[in-house]
Amino acid sequence: MPLLDKLLAETLQHYQPGDFPALQAQMTVWRQSRPLAGKTVLDATPIFRNTLCKYLALLAGGAQLSVCTHPDIPCDQEILNSLHDYGLHVADAGVLTRRYDVVCDCAGVLTHIPSNYGVVELTRSGLYRYQDAPYPVFFVDAGTIKVIETGLGTGDGFLRAMTVLGHGELRGKNIVIFGCGKVGRGVALYALKAGAKVIVVDDFQRAPTLAGATAVDMHDRDAIGQAMAGAFCAVAATGVKHALANSFDPDKVRASATLLVNMGVFDEYGPDIPAERVLNRKAPINFILPEPTQLRYIDPTMALSNAGVLELLQRRLQPGIHIPSGQLEENILAIVRNHGIINDDLALLDKAFPKNAS
Repeated sequence: MPLLDKLLAETLQHYQPGDFPALQAQMTVWRQSRPLAGKTVLDATPIFRNTLCKYLALLAGGAQLSVCTHPDIPCDQEILNSLHDYGLHVADAGVLTRRYDVVCDCAGVLTHIPSNYGVVELTRSGLYRYQDAPYPVFFVDAGTIKVIETGLGTGDGFLRAMTVLGHGELRGKNIVIFGCGKVGRGVALYALKAGAKVIVVDDFQRAPTLAGATAVDMHDRDAIGQAMAGAFCAVAATGVKHALANSFDPDKVRASATLLVNMGVFDEYGPDIPAERVLNRKAPINFILPEPTQLRYIDPTMALSNAGVLELLQRRLQPGIHIPSGQLEENILAIVRNHGIINDDLALLDKAFPKNAS
């Protein structure tokens, strides 16, 4: 049985078509048109079961696909091991030297890999590594679609992970969230839905407030200290390394019963808060789950990343950062609205995630 068919059979044992409508549509169309035929693609998307759905479309399009791991990118080791059984080429990003036609990066871990047509970067945390790139970079984390994953999907993942750890009953409890961008707003939204009293810390001269949450200015250390003193849980969601290092008295926080959570790739608490004091040792808490972000939320993001490969190959973009066009995103979103299972969640986007929430 061909690799594509084996992966598809495996996928359909775990997911319904409504979980991945955008990728399924992409796979169906590309299987006929083969727009990636003969092109080499290296993909660093975090490897979990739902990532197999991203591979389906790339393989259907004819790509010569390799996937890679990196110490800074989480993965499900069991799924990673299974890729060898399917015959999918897996490479260690640390020892790669060959050139690919297109590189699908995550968090900028593959900047050392040369490409013929350019790079698709998945995350905002990796964008700074490509600011001066002498080749085109298709930036996935720039529009509405990434909000579905990073906001709604991560918020859902936070709540599921807290439940698995025995801390899922949030009703009436104080949750302090540092950062009111996509991730912080998503966590706040799901905490509010669970009945928590949410306090959000940010610079609200730049970041929009969130209805239902109490806003605390990030420069008001006394107000932050008061919020932390009564907090059941504090969540770091700024996306900035050591961002919270001077926000509160670390001795008081270390000695408190407040649960500490990190939601980003980087350690936001800083060296004064030891790893063992933070749930999942400062790694994103949702990565304790077999599926950190449910496929239904990440399907449009992975479809957009794949579409970025085609944009680079067909449009021969100029060097620099390129954001997805509104039409491209709308084409994917239309499929999700018509055939997906997250319409109720999508209705929250305009209300909870204004366009300047980053």
